[in-house]
Amino acid sequence: MKFLDLLRMSSSNLWKRKVRTILTVLGVVIGVASIVVMISLGLGLSRSLMEQYESYGSLTQITVYEPYSYGDNTKEVKRLDNELIDTIQNMEHVNAVYPVMQVSAIAKYGGYENYLNIYAMPTEALAELNIVVGEGSLPSAQDDELKFFYGSQVLQDFSNSKTGAGYWMTGELPDIDLMNDPIFIIFDTSAYWQSQSPSPMDENGTPVKPPKKYLIETCGVEQTSEDGWTNYGWRTLCDIDKLIPELKRVFKNKPIPGQPTTKSGKPYKEVFYNQLYVDVDKMENVTAVQTQLTDLGYEANSNAEWIESEQKTLGYVQAVLGGIGAVSLFVAAIGITNTMMMSIYERTKEIGVMKVLGCDLRNIRSLFLLEAGFIGFIGGIVGLMLSYTISAVINKVASGAGEMYMATSSISFIPLWLALLSLVFAVFVGMVAGFFPALRAMRLSPLAAIRTE
Repeated sequence: MKFLDLLRMSSSNLWKRKVRTILTVLGVVIGVASIVVMISLGLGLSRSLMEQYESYGSLTQITVYEPYSYGDNTKEVKRLDNELIDTIQNMEHVNAVYPVMQVSAIAKYGGYENYLNIYAMPTEALAELNIVVGEGSLPSAQDDELKFFYGSQVLQDFSNSKTGAGYWMTGELPDIDLMNDPIFIIFDTSAYWQSQSPSPMDENGTPVKPPKKYLIETCGVEQTSEDGWTNYGWRTLCDIDKLIPELKRVFKNKPIPGQPTTKSGKPYKEVFYNQLYVDVDKMENVTAVQTQLTDLGYEANSNAEWIESEQKTLGYVQAVLGGIGAVSLFVAAIGITNTMMMSIYERTKEIGVMKVLGCDLRNIRSLFLLEAGFIGFIGGIVGLMLSYTISAVINKVASGAGEMYMATSSISFIPLWLALLSLVFAVFVGMVAGFFPALRAMRLSPLAAIRTE
């Protein structure tokens, strides 16, 4: 018997008993929808977690710090310098190493002033921060001079230099256009505060003159987010290759604030960094590279260790949710077995006639397996449609709550592989449930079957 004939016979036999078939299919529909929706919730939570970590920073990035000495002055100080950058760059799985330098400065415009937190790094690293530019652009390597990029919340920290009134007291932003107004920068903050005191004298009793102000052009301003907060909103960003020469020119032979000095108090010829950003090729290799860095004696942090822990937890959650859905599908499999067994009892004489006419036993088995597979297939299709509907309703409700809790992703996520896998699994469960009834039909005695009324 041809395969197409088997398909046609099995489908027609099912619809001869429509009510029983529909009820059996309904069990598969509920089972498939349960397991798909349950797994989709776990996948949605996992994707939401990954998006949250991505908003904090790259998933393949390691931040390196100087080791903390815990007051042990005899311990060798391990600095973050260009030699270390070359060492890390030669490590396996490392794509790039970016130095980061932090400097404080005072910004002044008219009667307003602000204490800036400046983060300097290479322009390649700035481009990978996923900052949404509101005006202008990020610092570029083609810039001829030092330019600042202001975070969206920097303006909130400007206050009146005389009264101290600012946004946090009045609730109103100062009338400053960071992009177009001339912003003067004072790098020597120590000299500035000393010059503002009633008796501006240094440790040697020498009068302290107000430090020089520098007009630093603004290259761009970050776009304000809906909730008013961003990762780099309080920072002022710039190109490290432009900032270091500017600081050396400003302080000349004096130590740059934040930089270590020799025992005699003189500055080192080399400039040291506050952090290093290490870009790893894959998230799976982050832990191995991080271990190498800690073995060198440096502090190294990444999101990978937290992500691995959370993924294990979410894996257990997905397994539990999938298990709950699988119970429904198991009950549906029992229903398919019952339907097929009842079908065999009702069609015993028909089976006997087929055997007497010389029908191959394998064809009889295939006929009942295909009927069970059809039930699984139809139930899988309808179950998937129901799953997508339930998922859409869940996400709609979650999006309404997300306006309050700032949800960043759908809480239920059904990828294509899950839909295809659930359909294949439904057919497989159907055929497994129909295997023993089909085996019984194949083993029926032809003469006994024909005599059955």
